[in-house]
Amino acid sequence: MMGRTVLVTGGSSGIGRAVAARFAADGADVVITGRRVDTVAPAAEALGVRGLACDATSPGQVAALAGELGGSLDVLVNAAGGLPAAPAAGTPPLEALAQEWLSSVSGNVLTAVLTTTAVRDRLAPGGAVISVGSIGAERRGGSYGAAKAALAAWNVSLAAALGPQDVTCNVISSGYVAGTGFFGDGMTEERHRALVEETLLKRPGTPDDIAQTILFLASPGARHITGQTIHVNGGAFTTR
Repeated sequence: MMGRTVLVTGGSSGIGRAVAARFAADGADVVITGRRVDTVAPAAEALGVRGLACDATSPGQVAALAGELGGSLDVLVNAAGGLPAAPAAGTPPLEALAQEWLSSVSGNVLTAVLTTTAVRDRLAPGGAVISVGSIGAERRGGSYGAAKAALAAWNVSLAAALGPQDVTCNVISSGYVAGTGFFGDGMTEERHRALVEETLLKRPGTPDDIAQTILFLASPGARHITGQTIHVNGGAFTTR
């Protein structure tokens, strides 16, 4: 679908980068964001897209981003997010716990809420908002999973609000996706094997698995799908 304008938050690496690459290959005018210029700029150059530095937890920076975009927006992909930042050594336990939960909610929910609210009046009829969730919302997710569950709950109200504009809103609940920096140094061979064994397909997901599903949700074939959480996890979690 040539000529569409697509905004991908968290688009400099991992799933967000794969999403940006897929839309760019589809002929869209793609804008990616990330917190730091030194990561966004080279990613944008490599992908052949436009890059803008924006910390999506900052209302001021998100407002500035919306102003920089100009014109209408066809697709918004809320891919910013991740595990909570580790508290500084020596932080009192309750303070560390508070920091962890605030980090999870800020990074995984507030980013999507602020960005979507800032650009909602620019969303064109026939447009789509897709947010990246996680299997962690269903089980063993801790503060991160709770934040992703909140993202899915918010998506339902968003879909109701934007439905009259002919804008669909859905969440992709991803399972274990290899080839990203999500786990940092926390991924071991044993953990990898266990996560793969949980799937029915006996392989980890790839960033492009998620990107292809997002591309579909932004396509004419998905115009009657909204307010949904789509599970893309190789069968590690099923809805029956």
